[in-house]
Amino acid sequence: MKKPEECLNIQDVRAEIDRLDRQIVSAIGERYRYVQAASKFKTSESSVRAPEREASMLKERRRWAQDAGLNPDVIEKMYRDLISYFVSEELHQWREQSGQ
Repeated sequence: MKKPEECLNIQDVRAEIDRLDRQIVSAIGERYRYVQAASKFKTSESSVRAPEREASMLKERRRWAQDAGLNPDVIEKMYRDLISYFVSEELHQWREQSGQ
């Protein structure tokens, strides 16, 4: 692991970006497993969708983005896409578990 200022060439930079991207993908996979686990605690399709939770979460992610010096709009879009996919997966799993 090298800090950005320790990179000596573009290959070093790319290797570190690849390392970070692998960690990000792994973290998204871990997040997905929690989403799957959450479906067994849901009692209805509306509880799976949870629009109030989504709005609250997006607001918080925007704040985290600002704190990290990132564009909150970009981070919100990324999370909206992620949430959309995960909710559809969770709905599918919830329907299977509940016999719907």
